[in-house]
Amino acid sequence: MIELRLKVDPLPIDVPLIVRVNDAPSNANGQHDAFLIEVTGERREYDFNGFSLGVYAGVDECMDGDVLLLLPGQASAHRLIRAQSEHNTFLVTEQCDQLCVMCSQPPKKHHHDMFEHFALAALLAPIGATIGISGGEPLLHKHRLFEMLSHVTKARPDIRFHVLTNAQHLNAGDIETLSDLGWDRVLWGVPIYSATADVHDQIVGKEGAFRSLERGLATLFRAGASVELRTVVLQQNWDDLPALADFVSTRLSAVSFWAVMQLERIGYGRMNWTTSFKDTSTDFDPLARAIDIAAARGIQAWLYNFPACSVPPVYRRHAPSTISDWKRKYLNFCDSCSARGTCGGFFQWYDHRQGFAELGPL
Repeated sequence: MIELRLKVDPLPIDVPLIVRVNDAPSNANGQHDAFLIEVTGERREYDFNGFSLGVYAGVDECMDGDVLLLLPGQASAHRLIRAQSEHNTFLVTEQCDQLCVMCSQPPKKHHHDMFEHFALAALLAPIGATIGISGGEPLLHKHRLFEMLSHVTKARPDIRFHVLTNAQHLNAGDIETLSDLGWDRVLWGVPIYSATADVHDQIVGKEGAFRSLERGLATLFRAGASVELRTVVLQQNWDDLPALADFVSTRLSAVSFWAVMQLERIGYGRMNWTTSFKDTSTDFDPLARAIDIAAARGIQAWLYNFPACSVPPVYRRHAPSTISDWKRKYLNFCDSCSARGTCGGFFQWYDHRQGFAELGPL
């Protein structure tokens, strides 16, 4: 597992600090840049505007161009941007107005506004980077989020964002802002779990959520925004999937694509695993019908977080490698699998003793 928190020698700071670390002095051309001056085992010493910054990482790990967030009094840094990775996400808030049965990041009451620092980190990202925005629910702080997105997209035309949101806090007054951000600059990832309001509301733990979601999606579509629908496969919505495919392909056909996702065994997903996890290695029929309905009506459906061997051969082309590199693992039998190079594997916290029943090398 790739560490996103790194041990550091604390700096005498009283405000959060964003630092981009560079291997060569020639690449350190700004006030937020530090350059490498010495490596001793796992400790790397950087020159940061004349101050010594010690960072500890794996001996063979490349950190050139990584962007770190250092907090006052803490001996660890948040690795916000890994320059060599395509999987960089900012957790902008841990507050949320839902209690989804499968939530991988259970909500917290308190919020620390770090949007200014996230914006700076994005401005220091490599050319052409796509940055994820996650929570909690980012739109609980809608105006701060919009300010950050607008600032970065204007200053860095090459940067793109992927925002995960329940979309319930959008309204007609946001259409101009959403439109100005650009359909090609921000992809909005929005969850929908059933075409039946009661089922969706039960899964997310919030009465009236489905109706608010419909209004939010309508706002995004009216703004011409790019929308990715997201559906986690659960025991609770398994039989609803074909009907949901019909709903998506008729009522929400303006979406860019539909991502159908396997459950992540962490947070509430772990707590509710026995009542929520659906083993698609032994039963795939409702999901197959849903994919067929979507495809027949021109909706691209993808299977996210599905090991290749849990998917019937005819549907494997729908299952790309999607698990972020920092939380991905493979099992022992994966070593001899012909699909190893293209399969996304498993989450680090997947427990095969309570997981898929019928897996094996292809």
